[in-house]
Amino acid sequence: MTSAPFDVLGIGNAIVDVIARSDDAFLGQHGLVKGSMMLIDEARAEQLYDGMGPGIEVSGGSCGNTMAGIASFGGKGAYIGKVRNDQLGKVFGHDLKATGVAFDTPAATEGPATARCLILVTPDAQRTMNTYLGACTGLGPHDIDTKLVASAQVTYVEGYLWDAPAAKQAVLKAFDAARAAGRQVSITLSDSFCVHRYREEFRDLVRNKVDILFGNEAEIKALYEVETFEEALEAARKEAKIAALTRSEKGSVVIKGSETYEVPAAPVAKVVDTTGAGDLYAAGFLFGFTHGKPLAECARLGGIAAAEVISHVGARPEQPLKGLI
Repeated sequence: MTSAPFDVLGIGNAIVDVIARSDDAFLGQHGLVKGSMMLIDEARAEQLYDGMGPGIEVSGGSCGNTMAGIASFGGKGAYIGKVRNDQLGKVFGHDLKATGVAFDTPAATEGPATARCLILVTPDAQRTMNTYLGACTGLGPHDIDTKLVASAQVTYVEGYLWDAPAAKQAVLKAFDAARAAGRQVSITLSDSFCVHRYREEFRDLVRNKVDILFGNEAEIKALYEVETFEEALEAARKEAKIAALTRSEKGSVVIKGSETYEVPAAPVAKVVDTTGAGDLYAAGFLFGFTHGKPLAECARLGGIAAAEVISHVGARPEQPLKGLI
């Protein structure tokens, strides 16, 4: 692949996670669907936060987690995302830049506060996410530096950005800039509920703009409205250039045309918190891809990163991923 100053440019919702242990009763009491991501307003965020148990605050956001993972492998990354010039915004910027990821998007000086995601982790390690997008909704085409896009081998975005019209336009501008520069683009489907909201738009992207598609079993079945993973796999084979599909403990499957690579999950002593598993899988895969690794090896690196992050609370690596390969 043609060399570039950056391996991957990530564009995503800049969010600070608040993670707390919970139980099914709390989810039921508040009408929450286990394992889902729901968008909430500021009042709902305050209500849930008041009812949650003790939590930890850590910079997150799906794409931000992926970029931190790429840096942990030793990759070169940059990030575009919107925060407010408030305390959480400073925390997010500091945490991401401390990993080695370039982050120069100007902070908003007015409007909603920096986004936060209230993550409830039940004893079965499932995470239920409630996201107040806040300042993220201010991300727009004006935040896209086309020269920065051209300086990255791959531009990677999260499907969650489709929930904000201006952010969607920002992504489309970035995709066009990447194409014009001869670079590649990638998207993660993010969440099956997100897929249901934007199915036709996502399928159009997969057919016409995207080079690498990421999704889990539920998301890819939702995208093609089929009952089995095997059906979804064959449908994706007809539309996606490369699709990397995760299946939890069953590992992952990567397809490219008629090629199929089934890669087992990396061993993990104990699953503590599944938050960030897909984000870190994408990190390992994209690190491998931008360093010229075969697709099966890219998937193996993704599995290693996912296994590390689910072994502890929090969606970013606690130990350098480059030391695990």
